[in-house]
Amino acid sequence: MFKVFGLMTGLTLLMVFAGQMLFGQQGAVLFLVLSGAMNFGMYWFSDRVVLRMYRARIVDRSQAPDLYDRVERLRKRAGLPAPVVAVSPQPQPNAFATGRNPEHAVVCFTQGILRALPPRELDGVIAHELAHIKHRHMLVGTVAATMAGAIAMIASIARWGFIFGGGRDDGDNPLGMLVMAIVAPLAAVIIQMAISRRNEFQADRTGGEITGDPMGLAGALKRLESGARRIPMEVNPAGASLAIVNPFAGRRRGLTSLFTTHPPTEERVAALRAIASAATRSR
Repeated sequence: MFKVFGLMTGLTLLMVFAGQMLFGQQGAVLFLVLSGAMNFGMYWFSDRVVLRMYRARIVDRSQAPDLYDRVERLRKRAGLPAPVVAVSPQPQPNAFATGRNPEHAVVCFTQGILRALPPRELDGVIAHELAHIKHRHMLVGTVAATMAGAIAMIASIARWGFIFGGGRDDGDNPLGMLVMAIVAPLAAVIIQMAISRRNEFQADRTGGEITGDPMGLAGALKRLESGARRIPMEVNPAGASLAIVNPFAGRRRGLTSLFTTHPPTEERVAALRAIASAATRSR
């Protein structure tokens, strides 16, 4: 909860600063009220926001019986309550978990991943997403994703405010607005990088423990990375950090690759291979 509180506090301060820069004291008060409403909404409804980003819909057992059976079997191994299952129509193979706690969790899979992965590797992905739920990564990651979207909106407001002279009549610094318009989105990506990279390694390890087959997940990661490079994903970039592999892997070029929210797949596969080797030696 400390991480969530910190993210929400950061968003509030940023929005108040944006209001002050753009519209003076009244703008600061207005954005403070808006940030309070946004923080409330992020906690209670952020999972719905993320599902909309991926155009996902909740499905029942009759619509996806095999997927439900796999989730049910693995969530029992993980000692978790049954999550809601959702499917996104995206053709790119990918998956994510969201929700504010294990009792209100959602695991979502794209149509692409359901078609692309063999059973062993699909189990590895399901276990990875259940690991996120087990470690309560979802709320922090979902809030970070929603916050990144809000920061992008604030940066856009700042850019237009700079262009049309917002706040200049009150003596505010237009250079400050321009800096915020450039720096704020970068800060959002750095926050997501710090959260997502550590969480992905932890979820990989725990996912391998849930299935007892780390190499199944390793195989899935390699296949998913290849799919992400070939098949584009239509999703708000703010929600990209929640996916098991970077949905925009095919778009990375030059310096932009330095700011990906996901650790390199080869490093994740190497870590899973080391876990599998250690388990073999200990038998």
